[in-house]
Amino acid sequence: MNDVIELRDLRCSAIVGVLAEERIRAQPLIFDVDLVRPFEEAAINDDIAATTNYADVLTLTDRTATVGQYLLLETLAYRVAYEILAFDTEIESVTVAVRKVRPPVVEDVASVGVRCTVHRS
Repeated sequence: MNDVIELRDLRCSAIVGVLAEERIRAQPLIFDVDLVRPFEEAAINDDIAATTNYADVLTLTDRTATVGQYLLLETLAYRVAYEILAFDTEIESVTVAVRKVRPPVVEDVASVGVRCTVHRS
């Protein structure tokens, strides 16, 4: 399978972290999502019904991040991945990367993040 839908730099703010300041204030996050699923039929027929509507996946990702409150980025990444797999049974696997843009650390770092890949069993 070589078909991949790529979603890059989805920005939202959410409660995620273990520090007290992270538990009371939403912080900026950036998501990248890769969906492995066949879409040749959609391409040939120019038919959105034969593929995954990426707008729906973006909304689902944003909602999962902003409605929940997570201690770990790892938890958030896996939660998003499982929600996406449940959303569309044609998705064979999903990779979710999530980064904190301005993490509360003393070092000068642009972002910190995690990436997970979940395959349909």
